[in-house]
Amino acid sequence: MKGRSAFTLIAIAVAAGVLFTLFADRTPDPIGPGRPAPLFSLPSLTDNVPVALETLRGRVVLLHFWATWCKPCEEEMPALERLRHSLDSQSFALLTVSVDEDRSQVESYRDRLGLSLPILLDSSHEVSRAYQTYRYPESFLLDREGKVVARFVGPREWDAQIYVDRIRELLGSEARPKTDGPALSDARGAR
Repeated sequence: MKGRSAFTLIAIAVAAGVLFTLFADRTPDPIGPGRPAPLFSLPSLTDNVPVALETLRGRVVLLHFWATWCKPCEEEMPALERLRHSLDSQSFALLTVSVDEDRSQVESYRDRLGLSLPILLDSSHEVSRAYQTYRYPESFLLDREGKVVARFVGPREWDAQIYVDRIRELLGSEARPKTDGPALSDARGAR
């Protein structure tokens, strides 16, 4: 009788494990190198006009997630500004995505730091969830086809030669000094 009870308990445990495996909510694979970047459209802090990632195909993109309460995020903002101004806006785009829920906090932060970076608002965290981003700052380098080349967790000195060279390598023969012109005007309004 004892052997039969033990066998029944083992069978129930195995069946429960199989059912759990079949019906459990599966976590998607991490967004990493070689994977297509999830498409999105987010409003710009400056004018609330949506900026769609898909309109930047053909450019190398650095997608940077951050928050106003994140001290390392604040410390790397000047390097992001310098990086943006050192590369051609026709072939490189830098998008910063604030995950803050309060727009006025982001505006105050931008003004306090004197930022001119393109800031997009992800107050619902829908895009940061799609990118499986929970640690800030976190950045994704995307190639011209919209595939992830690298994922960076934590702050970086973005204008350091190693990152500039990596981006220029992706830019290929079209890498040239920045020219004057609108950085995101053709990315706005698309959904």
